[in-house]
Amino acid sequence: MKAKKVKESRIVNTAQVLSCDLNNYNTLFGGVLMKKLDDAATLSARRHSRVKECVTASTDSIDFLCPIHQTDSVCVESFVTYTGKTSMEIFCKVIAEDIMTGERRIAATAFLTFVALDENKQPVIVPSIIPETEEEKFLYQTGKERAEIRKLRRQKSKELAAYISIEKPWDK
Repeated sequence: MKAKKVKESRIVNTAQVLSCDLNNYNTLFGGVLMKKLDDAATLSARRHSRVKECVTASTDSIDFLCPIHQTDSVCVESFVTYTGKTSMEIFCKVIAEDIMTGERRIAATAFLTFVALDENKQPVIVPSIIPETEEEKFLYQTGKERAEIRKLRRQKSKELAAYISIEKPWDK
């Protein structure tokens, strides 16, 4: 399978912040931003793997670095940064721009992992990537370490799940 350049998976989506997207602090709801991240990352994964369906396997972290206000536009940029056999790590950066001044700032970053599925809902092999820019190369070079941490975290989550009750609280 032929490797693909990172830029082939890049998705850029810019939107205004609407009043219905604001919390009681007059900043963008975190959940609204999380949906924007998942939407963009899904498209990056599908664009890279060229399959009909990709599923979110994990969200490593979403780091909210500064608030996004109604006077800002919000730009979500996502692209594949590292691949396994059937999984793809997607990096998302959120750039807030004050529409009045033009000041831009990194408002959030996130890493999500997706698995490409075939028509039978089975994982399929995905192409490797070719990083070109300094940013892409850095994210690629640090991707293996994040993948290893992800595997360990998943194992710990499975161990935890063995101790978590699934009984209805009112049946106790």
